[in-house]
Amino acid sequence: MPRTEDTCKEAFRINAGEVISLVGGGGKTTLMFAMARELMTPEKVVITTTTTKIFPPSSTDTPCLFLSHDVSEIVGFIEQKGKALGHITLADELLPDSGKLKGLDADLIERLAELESVINIIVEADGASHRSLKAPNRDLEPVIPANSSLTIPVVGIDVLGCEMREEYVFRSDIASGLTGMEMGDIVSPSTIATLITHPLGIAWNSPGDARIIPFINKIDENDLLPMARIVAAKIFEKTPAGIDRVVLGHAGRQPPIAEVIFK
Repeated sequence: MPRTEDTCKEAFRINAGEVISLVGGGGKTTLMFAMARELMTPEKVVITTTTTKIFPPSSTDTPCLFLSHDVSEIVGFIEQKGKALGHITLADELLPDSGKLKGLDADLIERLAELESVINIIVEADGASHRSLKAPNRDLEPVIPANSSLTIPVVGIDVLGCEMREEYVFRSDIASGLTGMEMGDIVSPSTIATLITHPLGIAWNSPGDARIIPFINKIDENDLLPMARIVAAKIFEKTPAGIDRVVLGHAGRQPPIAEVIFK
């Protein structure tokens, strides 16, 4: 049963104090900063970061990018400047070879979540090389902090109808194995649902007590909503317990939420 929700906070049932981990492909970074803008509140700070690598954000994404190796320096900056800024993006360093930011250790994110001044931490926990769909290399990713209470697998709906190959699906060889598809087969709603719900799929390594709420992204026009609803139905078919809602929308638009589909 679909229902319209105006905010990410409502759609994903986000509470104060939560650590939120974004995994998958097709718009994680855009969703992270959209959520951060919404979750900002007086007298607290929202932290955005990664446990892998991201490109440096723009000034419209975040009011402050703070880079440091030093835990005490990071904590001190949050305590002194966080409330006034409202939103801080944290990373370890800028990597000159790639131009990307090296992320924080998952253990440090757990520590930062305990700070009184922090209301939420949003973590980009893996990469997808700009593809809308991916499968994880479970030896490397995703790197989800142990205190993450919400895991959001992100998929771009524009991958439907594309071929199962690396041009469209990141780690397509792994995705092929998980879904039972041949390379070159066409990505269907069932393909997406399998990669979201498979024990070794997009959300694998999520803490056992964390909620898993998929986000089907890049719904540009109303004619894509029916296909996204089919994806949601397939997800529910493959998870008799666990996932109780699927969020549909476009992370780059305001508001980013189009519909929430309930089981």
